[in-house]
Amino acid sequence: MFDCELVGKIGSMALIRRNEYDIDYNVFSRLGAELVPGFIWISSGAVEIGRIDYMRRNGGKEIDNSSPEDINACYAAQGQGILMENYRKFINPLYSVRQVLVEHQHFNEPEKCKFIKTLLLDCIKQNAIPIVNYNDSVSNEETRKMELFNLRQQQEKVVECIDNDETASEIAALVKSRYLIILTSSIGLLEDPQEESSLIKEVIGKNVYELIDNVNELKKCCSGASRKGANGMKAKLEYISEPIKNGTTVIIGHSKYKIKDLILGNVERTIFRVG
Repeated sequence: MFDCELVGKIGSMALIRRNEYDIDYNVFSRLGAELVPGFIWISSGAVEIGRIDYMRRNGGKEIDNSSPEDINACYAAQGQGILMENYRKFINPLYSVRQVLVEHQHFNEPEKCKFIKTLLLDCIKQNAIPIVNYNDSVSNEETRKMELFNLRQQQEKVVECIDNDETASEIAALVKSRYLIILTSSIGLLEDPQEESSLIKEVIGKNVYELIDNVNELKKCCSGASRKGANGMKAKLEYISEPIKNGTTVIIGHSKYKIKDLILGNVERTIFRVG
C-alpha cells in the first residue's frame, strides 16, 4: 500500500540555537543517527544558516545593499552547501546522501512530477537518503507569481511549495509514505499557542473522510506563526489533507525528540490517524 516508509520535514528555527544564533549541531547529530534509506527528508534552513555564515565572515554585519528577495537568495546559496555538509557529516557513511532542490513547477507539471517521484523512489532502491529543499537561491518572486497565476487559469489545484510544510505534504502524497513527520519548535498542535498543556495529542477518524473533516475543524483554533514569514500550524493542517487521503499517518512534534519516539508515542506529539 505504501511505497515509502517516511517523509519528514524540519523547519529552519529547529536547526538553529536561537540564543547564540548558531547552528544546532546536536539536532543534525540526532537526525543523522536516525535517517536511513526509505526516508525522504525535507529540510529548511539554507537561508538562516547562510545568514549565520555570512555574518561570521563579515564582522557580524548582514547584507544590506539589495532587495530582501535578493538577500535571501544570496543567503540560500551560501547556506545550502553548509546544510548538506552537516547532514553528510552525521548520516551513516554507508548511505549515500543526495541533494534534491525543487520548485513549484515540479509538482504542477505532470512530466516533472513523474520525474521527481521516480528520482525519490530510486533513492530507496539505491541505498540513498534524499535531502529536499525549495530552491530559494534561484526563485524570483515576480516570475513565480506570474507562473502561479497562469497555472490557476488552467487547473484547479496549484502547488506553490514556497513553504516546506507544503513541499513535505506534496511529496508524502506523491510517494505514498506510511508516515509524514513534521518537526517544529512546538510539541505539537496546541489549542492555546502559549500553553503547552493545551496539546491536542491525537486527531482520529473512523475513516479518511472523517479524519479530514476533523482536521478542517481544527483549523478554526489555529492562527499566526512562530515567526515572520512562517505560516504556522494552520498552514500545516491545510497541507496534510493530501497525504491523509492515501492513509498516511501524520505526526507533528518537537525537533528535540527522536523520530522513533514520535512514531511510538513515547513522547508528547500530535498524531493524525485513522483508527
